[in-house]
Amino acid sequence: METAITAVAGELLSRFISFTINKYCSSNGCLEEKGERLQRLLTRVHTVVEEADARHIANSGMLMQLKILSEVMYQGYLALDTLRFQLHEESSMDKVSDSFISISSANRLKRRRTFLAPVNKGKNRYLEVNGALENLEKVVSDIAEFVVLLGGCERLSRRPYDAYLYIGNFMFGRHTEKQKLLNFLLQHNPDGAPAVLPIVGGLAVGKKTLVAHVCADERIRSQFPSILHLNGDNFLSIVDHEKAILGMSTLLVVEFVSDVDDMEWKEFYSFVRRTNRRSKVVIISKLERLARFGSVRPIFLNALPYEELWYLFKVLAFGSADPAEHPRLVHIAEGFAKELHQGGSLIAANALADVLRRNLDAEIWLCILNRCNKVIEKNLLAYGQHPKLLMEQGHEVDMTDFAFSPVSPLRIMPCTSSSSATYAPVKELPQMTIGELLLDPSVRPKGQFNLLSWESRLPPYTSFIHFVPNCNEDNPEGTYLSRKKRRGMAL
Repeated sequence: METAITAVAGELLSRFISFTINKYCSSNGCLEEKGERLQRLLTRVHTVVEEADARHIANSGMLMQLKILSEVMYQGYLALDTLRFQLHEESSMDKVSDSFISISSANRLKRRRTFLAPVNKGKNRYLEVNGALENLEKVVSDIAEFVVLLGGCERLSRRPYDAYLYIGNFMFGRHTEKQKLLNFLLQHNPDGAPAVLPIVGGLAVGKKTLVAHVCADERIRSQFPSILHLNGDNFLSIVDHEKAILGMSTLLVVEFVSDVDDMEWKEFYSFVRRTNRRSKVVIISKLERLARFGSVRPIFLNALPYEELWYLFKVLAFGSADPAEHPRLVHIAEGFAKELHQGGSLIAANALADVLRRNLDAEIWLCILNRCNKVIEKNLLAYGQHPKLLMEQGHEVDMTDFAFSPVSPLRIMPCTSSSSATYAPVKELPQMTIGELLLDPSVRPKGQFNLLSWESRLPPYTSFIHFVPNCNEDNPEGTYLSRKKRRGMAL
């Protein structure tokens, strides 16, 4: 009997000690200390990743390690932001009783928080921070050898716009993909025939941006005096201009939106091989079956992982403002990032962030987030598909709730870019931006108009424009679907 009592007492004491330790480790003081450690480790890893991005890395093992470093880094930033917001919330709860104004403001935000997902609390939050810390400590412990090897890699020439290019022209991340494309272009053709590299990825994931970024490197421009950009509609027309590139090392970038007949490709490749065996071909497409034309393993560009997209969107949305000073806005921005990750694009991320950056106000951000979610829900109910899928399939998208104008329907057509469209927007129609429509729907033109979702701030200043039909007119089904577009945007 005494033995049983002793065993029970020992078990209770063990549980009490475990509870006490967990309570201490979950306290704000302990978490704040972990947050500081997390920040220090992130600074070290970010420094190495940034330096690696400025080097030419040909070693496949180093590229794999760079990929792991970047993934762990973005996961760490997400955990740090979640931790900071939670600590801010707990601190605010302690002070809320001291101010009626704070209570009123909190109630207003609470009523508007329909689409915000709850943040991790308690044990989940502790595990998330602990996991991020462990991952960072592990990669930092193995980072010394990588840094030493990195010092032996050739430094890439920095262009004056590079720091801004990562954000303003969508060139963000893709560290290993940039290195793989650079290696392909700088290597000699192994079998004496023009090498072919397919780059395959979904809509608006940055395929052309990746190629444009690498092709701007001085060594690429010196190795290929001629860089030609073709598409599936005209790529065979180059056969008629053999004298222009005969004997010249040429890089041919061909974009395909549909499959290509094998005989047509054979004719094109034979021409390239005949003009210069040192030439190279890069295929850009969203169709995986076009990878059959490649002579090397394709580069597959997928949508950015959530942690990476979140980091990008936060930088875009806050601009020069310090996110640490706006913890409530950081939490709302996470709501945008989650929707963009599910069905948005980098174009949508830039368009939304441009509006948010000009208005660092929680009420405005929540209003826009709720309207974006209503648009998604309405199209899912009406058509059974996410707006992005509707765009990719060439269908119009109902954006009435987005413009906050239920009396006058707003339906937009798939987006076209000024650099790759099969048709040009109607120049005679009035034009407005997404930001103007969001902030003041009353400025919407009557009848048909062009809606500018985003315009790149760097050359070639690509514009992404939607055609908005007059929905008050009776139009036969499919009237606005007759023209094939290449790009789409979902909000």
